[in-house]
Amino acid sequence: MTDGGRDKPMSMERLQLVGWDRARYFIPTAICLYLTLLCLVLVVTSAFLASLQNTVAVAAAGLFGLLLSGGLGLALWTAQRRDLRYVTVETLADAAANFEIVRAAAIGAGWRIVRADPGRRLEACTSVMLLDEGERVAVQFRGRDVLVASICDPSVGFSLVGRRHCGEHRELVRRAVIGEL
Repeated sequence: MTDGGRDKPMSMERLQLVGWDRARYFIPTAICLYLTLLCLVLVVTSAFLASLQNTVAVAAAGLFGLLLSGGLGLALWTAQRRDLRYVTVETLADAAANFEIVRAAAIGAGWRIVRADPGRRLEACTSVMLLDEGERVAVQFRGRDVLVASICDPSVGFSLVGRRHCGEHRELVRRAVIGEL
């Protein structure tokens, strides 16, 4: 352990969502992109209006919408891509021991384990309500390193509260493997 059990900076490796989960996760960004394109069409259309006053008003509204929806879409996309990155935690234990520690912490936290490959990978869903899956937590084990990512469930979408919970889930895993629990 080179840095006293602290997190390494986020790696460039990301949690891979596939198929429908990927589409659902990025729907808020896609909606912003769609609105941006509509505003761009509005700006282009304003050039063909007969009245200069109407042209200026429609173009200004289109530019405002373009900047607002484009900026929001970029902010969402950036945040979502950052949330998909794994945080690496260095430990003193091997992959099998780290797996058991994380599995016990997940069960203790009431998470529903959806995939468990001992010594390699553990995926869980938190449950915040009866019909709501909450957040997803994915943990990979590589030698003495533990890689953890947590995202809001794609069916719920992007939320600031969900992002805060995801940070808490990553912290729970980090504290478990470095022995602070």
